[in-house]
Amino acid sequence: MRIVLIGPPGAGKGTQALMLRQALEVPHISTGDLLREAVREGTALGKAAKDYMDKGELVPDQLVTAMVEERLQRHDCRAGFILDGFPRNIPQAEDLSAHLAKEGKRLDGVVSIVVPRVELVERLSGRRVCSQCGAMYHVRFDPPRQAGVCNRCQGTLYQRSDDNAETVNARLAVYEGATAPLLAYYTSKGLLHAVDGSGTPELVFTRIREVLNSLQASPRS
Repeated sequence: MRIVLIGPPGAGKGTQALMLRQALEVPHISTGDLLREAVREGTALGKAAKDYMDKGELVPDQLVTAMVEERLQRHDCRAGFILDGFPRNIPQAEDLSAHLAKEGKRLDGVVSIVVPRVELVERLSGRRVCSQCGAMYHVRFDPPRQAGVCNRCQGTLYQRSDDNAETVNARLAVYEGATAPLLAYYTSKGLLHAVDGSGTPELVFTRIREVLNSLQASPRS
C-alpha cells in the first residue's frame, strides 16, 4: 500500500508509522531521516540541503521533493510505502501525485491522526528529561518512581523550554494553519481518512488497520 500519514506533534505519528512498517512490510519514509541521511552521505541533494540548513532556513520544496522521489525509486518501495512528513503543502502533494502517475501508480489513502488540542498539550507539556543521562519520562503516562528524580541515575528532571504549555499551543497553531489546506486538498480527492488518535498506541493502530483493510477491500477505480 502507498500511504501518507499526517498528524500533529504529540499525536504518536512516529510510533504508528513504525508499527505500520512492520505490519505492511513496506518502508517508512521520513523526510527528516532522508535529509539527515543525504547530508551525512554528502550526496548532491544533501550538500544543497545542508547549505540551507546551516543558515537556519527551510529546505526548498523542490529539494525535498527530489529527495522523496529519489527514495521512491528504490526497490523496497515497489510494494508500497508509508510517507511521514511529506507532503507538507499542496505543491508537494501535486508533485507526489504527478511522480506516481508517471509510474502508473497513485496513493491508496491519506491517514490523518486526530487528537483533541487539550490532549496534545497534556502529552507534550508533561514530558520531563533527566539533566544528567537524558532519560525521558511523562508526569502522567510514564512517571518516575520519585517525583522529579531520574530512576536510572538519580539526576534532576526538568521540562524543556519548548515543552511548556504556551509554546506547545503555539506549535500546534502553526501546524494547524499549515496543514489545513493539505487536509482540504486530500479530502477533495477522496483520499483523506481521519482516525481518532486518543487511547493507547495499540488501540490507535487497530483503528488505522481498519481503515487500511477497508481500502484494500474496496480499491479505488
